[in-house]
Amino acid sequence: MDLASLPDAIWNMALIKIVPFLFVLTVIVFFHELGHYLIGRWSGIKIMAFSIGFGPELVGVTDRHGTRWKLCAIPLGGYVKFFGDENAASMPSDAALREASAEDRARAFQSASVGKRAATVAAGPIANFILAIAIFAATAYASGIVVGDPIVSEVRPNSPAAVAGIQPGDRVTSADGERIRYFSDLQRYVSTRAGEPIQLGLERGGANKTVSVTPDLQTQTDGFGNSYQVAVIGIVANSEQAAFRHENLSPVEALNYGVSQTWFVIERTVAFIGGIFRGAEKADQIGGPIKIAQVSSQVATLGFAPLLNLAALLSISIGLLNLLPIPMLDGGHLLFYAFEAARGKPLSERVQEFGFRIGLALVMLLMVFAFWNDLSGRT
Repeated sequence: MDLASLPDAIWNMALIKIVPFLFVLTVIVFFHELGHYLIGRWSGIKIMAFSIGFGPELVGVTDRHGTRWKLCAIPLGGYVKFFGDENAASMPSDAALREASAEDRARAFQSASVGKRAATVAAGPIANFILAIAIFAATAYASGIVVGDPIVSEVRPNSPAAVAGIQPGDRVTSADGERIRYFSDLQRYVSTRAGEPIQLGLERGGANKTVSVTPDLQTQTDGFGNSYQVAVIGIVANSEQAAFRHENLSPVEALNYGVSQTWFVIERTVAFIGGIFRGAEKADQIGGPIKIAQVSSQVATLGFAPLLNLAALLSISIGLLNLLPIPMLDGGHLLFYAFEAARGKPLSERVQEFGFRIGLALVMLLMVFAFWNDLSGRT
């Protein structure tokens, strides 16, 4: 490469690789923190800062309520800092409260009822789920969806479907009693149930029958060469028999689609995490910022709508991650509040500090593991 062209090459790499990643991450972080902010304001809690990113402030403004809205140098997250917090992780500071005026103490985060504190904390992950629903619904309403009938065109040899006796031409009508309307409904239902027997209702030659099929976990590759694991039963639908077609949705149908898509991703993610602990899923599927940046740049080549859908997927993942009962994460705070509600008083500052240290260690281990997966190229 010519040295003269190096600045252009760096700029092009930033444009292709970094900008889509920062766009996706900033949208997700903003809405997560906005959830905390809005419910905190509604609860009467004094808010000191709303930050996108960490580290030195690049630009910011203070509103009439005294909240500093700022953009910081390290764009890998964000936080809302309430009055009475010692740091961005919302670790309580008794020293700050002792030195505050009576008016400020009354508006401190720790002075709010346990219900208001729990609602404020839970609002972040909930905002992530609402964002995902809105994105899925908006893109489906704007572009419509592609659907196909659940008719089997081909059965893979030696697959679970072949073992169960499923034949080409069968129409799948139900899965464990749930109605199957489209082929995608069947794919979604099967994909989270590796190793679990499924009772499929079939229509064959005008007669109805039921078969039991147990999906296998299979490694597949997407159009960009990324590998992933999904449960399959080994059937294929083609455009001739399944009559794949484009359907436009009404606003209500689009909203229902957004909710169902979001629930499916939640279900798939929870099943994946559970599968890791059962040994049914591989933890090397977990990716970190490098993997997210790579996927973001790949999806950005497909257009703005696919990039928004990726943001929805990651928003759900971040919402679920934050609900894990680990101190430093929202779920850890909610766990502390559950103990407080049961005991009638907060846990001691010493216990909470110890919990935050354990939480920090666990979060750091997870980050190191994700980075290791990214750098080893196994995700």
